[in-house]
Amino acid sequence: MKKSKTILILSIIVVTFSAALIFFWKRNQKSDITYDTKKAKMGTVTLKTMATGSIIPDEEVSIRPNISGVIDKIYVEAGDKINTGDRIATIKVIPNISNLQASQNGVAQAKIALENQKKIFARQKQLFDKGVISANDYDNSKATFDQSQQSYNSANENFQIVKTGTTRGLSKLAQTVIKATTNGIILTVPVEEGTQLIATNSFNEGTEIATIADISKMIFEGKIDESEVGKIKEGMPLKITIGAVPNKEFDGKLTKIAPKGIKENGAVQFDIEASIEISKDDYIRAGLSANASIILDEAKNVLTIQESLLQYDKKTKEPFVEIAVGEQEFERKNVELGISDGITAQLKSGVSESEEIKVWNSIKMPKEEKN
Repeated sequence: MKKSKTILILSIIVVTFSAALIFFWKRNQKSDITYDTKKAKMGTVTLKTMATGSIIPDEEVSIRPNISGVIDKIYVEAGDKINTGDRIATIKVIPNISNLQASQNGVAQAKIALENQKKIFARQKQLFDKGVISANDYDNSKATFDQSQQSYNSANENFQIVKTGTTRGLSKLAQTVIKATTNGIILTVPVEEGTQLIATNSFNEGTEIATIADISKMIFEGKIDESEVGKIKEGMPLKITIGAVPNKEFDGKLTKIAPKGIKENGAVQFDIEASIEISKDDYIRAGLSANASIILDEAKNVLTIQESLLQYDKKTKEPFVEIAVGEQEFERKNVELGISDGITAQLKSGVSESEEIKVWNSIKMPKEEKN
């Protein structure tokens, strides 16, 4: 009797232990991780690079004088609209005392020489009329007199130039009234009334009186790093964002890439220029900072996939995804990719738009462990 009870108790213990083992084994077979899924979708993938710079006028004209002097009056200020021929400023010529004295002496000497040659020519003419001297001697005397007359006139003109900056017959060349040479907007007037001016010549560019530009024709001027310059070429489209004009992009086209880079802060930078399309309703000021997004490649209306859904084979380095085939059951599928912007990639083949793709790096805790 006691032996039967012992066997029964042992049997119950064995059964209970076996059941516990089976329970814990089945429980351990359940995954503690629940994976989300996402689908590929139609969209556009744009591969681009960035350049920083500013907006400047396409053509900027610098107005400089061709005579020296002092600003007497300024008629414009920055921001004024101006047309060709409009007055910008007038110049008051301040003669150099030593030059003025020298020119006055030159006039006096030329006058003395002219009076002397006039008397000689009068005597020679009388002798020629009486037949005393030859026609050759008479012609030589007349030529000398004419040269003296020309020297006297030239000395007077030189005196007027030193004194006033111009003379009769040269007023169109040496202007004391500075006028606009093009239509546009006055960008800067870096001088004031009373400013001493230096004339433009072969050895000096002269003092800048004003700058004029047509602000309806603006360009983007910027720099791009040497690591990106090999990816771009003239004619590429780009999008330009201006800091002072938020929430708006301007279309442009790359027009120039510098053939030589400049080292700045340890990195080589290349200058670039791009045209920019500005409507009549947009008032863009010169010098505004801007960024240009240069479109290197673009795929429109294609199937796209998030880069975070992709996995790569450790041996072949080829991309693949895992497709849902059941409840938390997934099957590997190799995929072919196109261009990528680092966040979204073009999906050429391997997965359809309707298939659920495993988010392999997104983890959820089991429902029973959430609390």
